[in-house]
Order: sequence, then structure tokens, then C-alpha cells
Amino acid sequence: MLRSPAFATTFATVYLVLYTNFLLTGASEMLVNILFALSPFVVVWMALTIIKFGNYNGPELGENEEWGYQDVNKRN
Repeated sequence: MLRSPAFATTFATVYLVLYTNFLLTGASEMLVNILFALSPFVVVWMALTIIKFGNYNGPELGENEEWGYQDVNKRN
């Protein structure tokens, strides 16, 4: 579960939404400060999980290709 990039992304998104809702609804200042202080750890954990355990299923770069954008036509 903790090694799943989908779980890490979902958890970080829910964390951000909860923090934003608590901030805008006037929740306890201490709770908002704790969530703010912990947010860098959540983002770093999410990034490391995606980098370490994520899978890329797209095409590999060719011999003379420098960039691998999939939404750009390579012939232009």
C-alpha cells in the first residue's frame, strides 16, 4: 500500500484538499499549522514513491531523439 504510486498520489491530494478546507473554514490554528508543517514530508514521500515504484509503459526514445513528448508530432 505505501509502495503504490496511486495510493501516494491519492493520499497527497486528499491531504491537500483537507488542509485547504480546514484553512478556509476557520479550523483550529494549531491543526492548520501542524498540517502545513507536515506537508513537505507528504510531498517528498509521494515524489519518492512515484520515482522508485512507478512504471512507465510508453515508448522508449529512438537513437537520435532527445525529447520524448507524446503529445507532439515528431514529423514537424
